Amino acid sequence: MERREFVASLVAGGCAGMCVDLTLFPLDTIKTRLQSQQGFYKAGGFRGIYAGVPSAAVGSFPNAAAFFVTYDCVKSLLGAGGLLGASSVLAAPHVTPVTHMVAASLGEIVACLIRVPTEVVKQRTQACPSSTTYHMLLATLKEEGVRGLYRGYRSTVLREIPFSLVQFPLWEYLKSLWSWRQGHTLYSWQAAVCGAFAGAVAAFVTTPLDVVKTRIMLAKAGSPTASGNIPLVLYDVWRSRGLTGLFAGSLPRMTFISAGGFIFLGAYEKVRRTLLSQRDISA
Repeated sequence: MERREFVASLVAGGCAGMCVDLTLFPLDTIKTRLQSQQGFYKAGGFRGIYAGVPSAAVGSFPNAAAFFVTYDCVKSLLGAGGLLGASSVLAAPHVTPVTHMVAASLGEIVACLIRVPTEVVKQRTQACPSSTTYHMLLATLKEEGVRGLYRGYRSTVLREIPFSLVQFPLWEYLKSLWSWRQGHTLYSWQAAVCGAFAGAVAAFVTTPLDVVKTRIMLAKAGSPTASGNIPLVLYDVWRSRGLTGLFAGSLPRMTFISAGGFIFLGAYEKVRRTLLSQRDISA
């Protein structure tokens, strides 16, 4: 990957992350409260719908930038023109989705190092709107230390990787199909439509993992749920609330991620193309 492409991915990814996180924050709050163990209304209902937004604002740019830089670097490395792609089976057209899956998975692992601490503070503030982001951060550090900020890291990665395994190959496939049918590269809004559809499908499929991640992050320190045993939490949700519990918040999650996919991937394509075209003109 060239330096100009690296910078374009970094800036475009960060801008896209901030756009989607701040625009759709209220829907994310509703989803978190629906999945909370204490129930929607006890967790705040529709009160303080922007509780936790400072945490999201601080984390969204570096989180999304880290994902897209890793994603594009790995795609470039494994693709036909990359260092590994030229002699690799991954360069073959029929295994291109595998390249996208590998790139997306590695992107999520890197991005979660930034995403999880901000997500922990954000979700705890959303579920306790009487507190502030700053006080929740201090309380978490005092009770559990830095390790507390990474509670739910495994469950988040295990949610994000399956999500990306569905979303990004589907997004890339829909873009290539639409582009082939109309005979030219897609406009940014068309890439955004593909992102919305791919996001909705991936969101529904991975909702049970999202419920588990939310339960683990919101659990009281020292409780069985807080230990992060994913199969145990899945079974506990299934036993207490059945299939409805496992897919709690699926509608706002699908709405959030579908709209988010439109804004996120559309903004990413638009900003990246603009940056690259400007650099081409100046060159």
